[in-house]
Amino acid sequence: MRRTLLALTVVAGAVGGMTLAQHAEHGKGGVKTLSQKDITEKLDGKQAKATTVEVTLGPGEASAPHRHPGPAFGYVLEGAYEWAIDDNPVQKLKAGDTFYEPTGCLHRVSKNPSDKNKTRVIAVVLHPPDAKDIVIPEKKE
Repeated sequence: MRRTLLALTVVAGAVGGMTLAQHAEHGKGGVKTLSQKDITEKLDGKQAKATTVEVTLGPGEASAPHRHPGPAFGYVLEGAYEWAIDDNPVQKLKAGDTFYEPTGCLHRVSKNPSDKNKTRVIAVVLHPPDAKDIVIPEKKE
């Protein structure tokens, strides 16, 4: 696990000027996949892939609630970011802050709280190689 976290840290640092996940269909933010790599470490004893994504949210923009098929590690590059998973309280993050989402948790709040500035986030999601998408929209009841 340490090797995986170290590798993720290196990936995040290497793409330093970039940002978060495939939320484009699920919100208004601009999303870009930066890389997809097979990794030697296993996820729950199975082959895994790491996808690095960038999300840019304009003033007041948010993405719809969703889940990820593996753990996600995020880093706020620019601006402010309101973030919450499951029933946890909303956290207000700023540039330089990090977050972690366990596999399958509900990412219920993903919002740029500013009315003037954009927010940029980068995330690395570990997932099964056959995952069709790294964002699973939450079904509306």
